[in-house]
Amino acid sequence: METVQPHPIKGKKPLAKAVFLLVFIAGAVAVVRFTPVKAYLTANELGHFLEMAGPWAPALFILTYAVGVCLFVPGTLLTTLGGAIFGALYGFVYVWVGAMLGASAAFWIGRTLGRDLASSLIGDRLRKYDDAIERNGFAAVLYLRLVYFPFTPMNFGMGLTSVRFWDYFFGTGLGIVVGVFIFTFFVGTVRDVWVSGNWSGLLSGKTLFSVALFVFSFFIPRIIKKIKGE
Repeated sequence: METVQPHPIKGKKPLAKAVFLLVFIAGAVAVVRFTPVKAYLTANELGHFLEMAGPWAPALFILTYAVGVCLFVPGTLLTTLGGAIFGALYGFVYVWVGAMLGASAAFWIGRTLGRDLASSLIGDRLRKYDDAIERNGFAAVLYLRLVYFPFTPMNFGMGLTSVRFWDYFFGTGLGIVVGVFIFTFFVGTVRDVWVSGNWSGLLSGKTLFSVALFVFSFFIPRIIKKIKGE
Protein backbone atom coordinates (compact mmCIF):
# COMPACT_ATOMS: atom_id res chain seq x y z
CA MET A 1 0.00 0.00 0.00
CA GLU A 2 1.32 3.39 -0.94
CA THR A 3 2.47 5.56 1.94
CA VAL A 4 1.03 9.05 2.16
CA GLN A 5 3.74 11.49 3.19
CA PRO A 6 2.54 15.07 3.67
CA HIS A 7 5.16 17.69 3.17
CA PRO A 8 5.72 19.73 6.33
CA ILE A 9 4.56 23.34 6.45
CA LYS A 10 7.57 25.64 6.11
CA GLY A 11 7.11 28.66 8.33
CA LYS A 12 3.93 30.29 9.54
CA LYS A 13 3.25 32.33 6.42
CA PRO A 14 1.26 29.68 4.50
CA LEU A 15 -0.88 29.00 7.57
CA ALA A 16 -1.49 32.70 8.13
CA LYS A 17 -2.52 33.17 4.51
CA ALA A 18 -4.87 30.18 4.72
CA VAL A 19 -6.49 31.63 7.82
CA PHE A 20 -6.93 34.91 5.98
CA LEU A 21 -8.56 32.98 3.12
CA LEU A 22 -11.05 31.38 5.51
CA VAL A 23 -11.79 34.77 7.07
CA PHE A 24 -12.30 36.22 3.60
CA ILE A 25 -14.74 33.45 2.62
CA ALA A 26 -16.69 33.77 5.87
CA GLY A 27 -16.81 37.56 5.48
CA ALA A 28 -17.94 37.29 1.85
CA VAL A 29 -20.81 34.98 2.76
CA ALA A 30 -21.79 37.25 5.66
CA VAL A 31 -21.81 40.36 3.46
CA VAL A 32 -24.27 38.82 1.03
CA ARG A 33 -26.40 37.09 3.65
CA PHE A 34 -26.65 39.67 6.42
CA THR A 35 -26.35 43.07 4.74
CA PRO A 36 -28.64 45.07 2.38
CA VAL A 37 -26.53 43.84 -0.55
CA LYS A 38 -28.86 40.91 -1.18
CA ALA A 39 -31.79 43.33 -1.60
CA TYR A 40 -30.16 44.52 -4.84
CA LEU A 41 -29.93 41.01 -6.28
CA THR A 42 -33.24 41.23 -8.10
CA ALA A 43 -33.91 42.27 -11.68
CA ASN A 44 -35.93 45.31 -10.53
CA GLU A 45 -33.49 46.64 -7.96
CA LEU A 46 -30.31 45.92 -9.88
CA GLY A 47 -31.91 47.12 -13.12
CA HIS A 48 -32.92 50.42 -11.49
CA PHE A 49 -29.42 50.81 -10.05
CA LEU A 50 -27.85 50.19 -13.45
CA GLU A 51 -30.20 52.65 -15.15
CA MET A 52 -28.67 55.42 -13.08
CA ALA A 53 -25.25 54.50 -14.51
CA GLY A 54 -26.40 55.33 -18.05
CA PRO A 55 -23.85 54.22 -20.67
CA TRP A 56 -21.70 52.73 -17.93
CA ALA A 57 -24.38 50.20 -17.04
CA PRO A 58 -22.77 47.27 -18.92
CA ALA A 59 -19.37 47.92 -17.32
CA LEU A 60 -20.99 48.26 -13.89
CA PHE A 61 -22.92 45.03 -14.36
CA ILE A 62 -19.75 43.19 -15.41
CA LEU A 63 -17.99 44.51 -12.31
CA THR A 64 -20.99 43.54 -10.15
CA TYR A 65 -20.92 40.03 -11.61
CA ALA A 66 -17.18 39.66 -10.99
CA VAL A 67 -17.42 40.89 -7.40
CA GLY A 68 -20.50 38.74 -6.84
CA VAL A 69 -18.59 35.63 -7.89
CA CYS A 70 -15.88 36.42 -5.31
CA LEU A 71 -18.60 36.98 -2.68
CA PHE A 72 -20.11 33.53 -3.38
CA VAL A 73 -23.29 34.88 -4.98
CA PRO A 74 -24.64 31.94 -7.04
CA GLY A 75 -23.60 32.19 -10.68
CA THR A 76 -27.06 31.09 -11.85
CA LEU A 77 -28.62 34.07 -10.05
CA LEU A 78 -26.15 36.54 -11.57
CA THR A 79 -26.62 35.02 -15.02
CA THR A 80 -30.39 35.20 -14.69
CA LEU A 81 -30.12 38.88 -13.76
CA GLY A 82 -27.92 39.54 -16.78
CA GLY A 83 -30.39 37.92 -19.16
CA ALA A 84 -33.38 39.61 -17.53
CA ILE A 85 -31.84 43.11 -17.59
CA PHE A 86 -29.94 43.12 -20.89
CA GLY A 87 -31.75 40.50 -22.94
CA ALA A 88 -30.39 37.46 -24.73
CA LEU A 89 -27.56 38.88 -26.85
CA TYR A 90 -26.06 41.59 -24.65
CA GLY A 91 -26.84 39.57 -21.56
CA PHE A 92 -24.77 36.72 -22.91
CA VAL A 93 -21.79 38.96 -23.67
CA TYR A 94 -21.84 40.83 -20.36
CA VAL A 95 -22.44 37.69 -18.31
CA TRP A 96 -19.59 35.82 -20.00
CA VAL A 97 -17.14 38.69 -19.48
CA GLY A 98 -18.23 39.17 -15.86
CA ALA A 99 -17.99 35.44 -15.18
CA MET A 100 -14.47 35.30 -16.62
CA LEU A 101 -13.32 38.26 -14.55
CA GLY A 102 -14.89 36.82 -11.41
CA ALA A 103 -13.52 33.33 -12.04
CA SER A 104 -10.03 34.76 -12.62
CA ALA A 105 -10.17 36.90 -9.47
CA ALA A 106 -11.40 34.01 -7.32
CA PHE A 107 -8.68 31.76 -8.76
CA TRP A 108 -6.06 34.38 -7.92
CA ILE A 109 -7.37 34.69 -4.35
CA GLY A 110 -7.27 30.93 -3.87
CA ARG A 111 -3.81 30.63 -5.44
CA THR A 112 -2.35 33.53 -3.45
CA LEU A 113 -3.79 32.67 -0.06
CA GLY A 114 -4.28 28.90 -0.11
CA ARG A 115 -1.90 27.21 -2.54
CA ASP A 116 1.14 27.15 -0.26
CA LEU A 117 -0.70 25.42 2.56
CA ALA A 118 -2.50 23.02 0.20
CA SER A 119 0.80 22.08 -1.42
CA SER A 120 2.38 21.37 1.94
CA LEU A 121 -0.50 19.21 3.16
CA ILE A 122 -1.08 16.88 0.22
CA GLY A 123 0.64 13.55 0.34
CA ASP A 124 2.35 11.62 -2.43
CA ARG A 125 -0.90 9.96 -3.49
CA LEU A 126 -2.71 13.26 -4.00
CA ARG A 127 0.43 14.83 -5.42
CA LYS A 128 0.09 12.54 -8.44
CA TYR A 129 -3.28 14.09 -9.19
CA ASP A 130 -1.89 17.55 -8.55
CA ASP A 131 0.90 16.89 -11.05
CA ALA A 132 -1.60 15.44 -13.52
CA ILE A 133 -3.81 18.52 -13.41
CA GLU A 134 -0.73 20.64 -14.04
CA ARG A 135 0.05 18.59 -17.16
CA ASN A 136 -3.57 18.39 -18.38
CA GLY A 137 -5.03 21.52 -16.86
CA PHE A 138 -6.96 22.76 -19.88
CA ALA A 139 -8.75 19.44 -20.49
CA ALA A 140 -9.50 18.97 -16.78
CA VAL A 141 -10.96 22.45 -16.36
CA LEU A 142 -12.93 22.22 -19.62
CA TYR A 143 -14.45 18.89 -18.56
CA LEU A 144 -15.44 20.12 -15.10
CA ARG A 145 -17.05 23.24 -16.58
CA LEU A 146 -19.00 21.22 -19.13
CA VAL A 147 -20.43 18.90 -16.46
CA TYR A 148 -21.51 21.95 -14.42
CA PHE A 149 -19.19 21.47 -11.48
CA PRO A 150 -20.26 24.15 -8.95
CA PHE A 151 -18.90 27.38 -10.39
CA THR A 152 -17.69 29.37 -7.40
CA PRO A 153 -16.15 26.54 -5.32
CA MET A 154 -14.27 25.43 -8.42
CA ASN A 155 -12.89 28.93 -9.00
CA PHE A 156 -11.33 29.06 -5.55
CA GLY A 157 -10.52 25.35 -5.49
CA MET A 158 -8.55 25.42 -8.74
CA GLY A 159 -6.37 28.10 -7.22
CA LEU A 160 -5.29 25.56 -4.63
CA THR A 161 -4.05 23.14 -7.28
CA SER A 162 -1.03 23.38 -9.56
CA VAL A 163 -3.07 24.04 -12.70
CA ARG A 164 -1.55 26.78 -14.82
CA PHE A 165 -3.58 30.01 -14.93
CA TRP A 166 -3.90 30.16 -18.70
CA ASP A 167 -5.05 26.52 -18.86
CA TYR A 168 -7.65 27.40 -16.24
CA PHE A 169 -8.60 30.62 -18.04
CA PHE A 170 -9.12 29.13 -21.51
CA GLY A 171 -10.71 25.95 -20.14
CA THR A 172 -13.17 28.10 -18.22
CA GLY A 173 -13.82 30.45 -21.12
CA LEU A 174 -14.67 27.63 -23.48
CA GLY A 175 -16.39 25.47 -20.88
CA ILE A 176 -18.94 28.02 -19.70
CA VAL A 177 -19.82 29.52 -23.06
CA VAL A 178 -22.49 26.93 -23.89
CA GLY A 179 -24.20 27.12 -20.51
CA VAL A 180 -24.11 30.93 -20.42
CA PHE A 181 -25.54 31.17 -23.93
CA ILE A 182 -28.38 28.75 -23.26
CA PHE A 183 -29.32 30.33 -19.95
CA THR A 184 -29.20 33.95 -21.10
CA PHE A 185 -30.98 33.08 -24.35
CA PHE A 186 -33.80 31.43 -22.40
CA VAL A 187 -34.13 34.19 -19.80
CA GLY A 188 -33.69 36.96 -22.37
CA THR A 189 -36.35 35.49 -24.66
CA VAL A 190 -38.89 35.18 -21.84
CA ARG A 191 -37.98 38.71 -20.74
CA ASP A 192 -38.69 40.04 -24.26
CA VAL A 193 -42.15 38.46 -24.18
CA TRP A 194 -42.79 39.91 -20.72
CA VAL A 195 -41.72 43.42 -21.77
CA SER A 196 -43.75 43.35 -24.98
CA GLY A 197 -46.88 42.16 -23.19
CA ASN A 198 -47.60 39.93 -26.16
CA TRP A 199 -48.16 36.65 -24.36
CA SER A 200 -48.82 34.82 -27.59
CA GLY A 201 -45.07 35.20 -28.06
CA LEU A 202 -44.66 32.37 -25.54
CA LEU A 203 -45.69 30.02 -28.35
CA SER A 204 -43.31 31.51 -30.92
CA GLY A 205 -40.61 29.39 -32.47
CA LYS A 206 -37.87 31.42 -30.75
CA THR A 207 -39.39 30.93 -27.30
CA LEU A 208 -40.00 27.23 -27.80
CA PHE A 209 -36.45 26.83 -29.12
CA SER A 210 -35.05 28.60 -26.05
CA VAL A 211 -37.09 26.31 -23.79
CA ALA A 212 -35.84 23.25 -25.69
CA LEU A 213 -32.24 24.44 -25.33
CA PHE A 214 -32.77 25.13 -21.64
CA VAL A 215 -34.14 21.63 -21.03
CA PHE A 216 -31.35 20.15 -23.15
CA SER A 217 -28.74 21.90 -21.01
CA PHE A 218 -29.63 19.65 -18.07
CA PHE A 219 -28.61 16.62 -20.12
CA ILE A 220 -25.24 18.04 -21.18
CA PRO A 221 -23.32 16.70 -18.15
CA ARG A 222 -24.75 13.20 -18.73
CA ILE A 223 -23.85 13.34 -22.42
CA ILE A 224 -20.30 14.48 -21.65
CA LYS A 225 -19.83 11.71 -19.08
CA LYS A 226 -21.22 9.13 -21.51
CA ILE A 227 -18.78 10.28 -24.19
CA LYS A 228 -15.93 9.84 -21.68
CA GLY A 229 -17.24 6.38 -20.80
CA GLU A 230 -18.04 7.19 -17.16
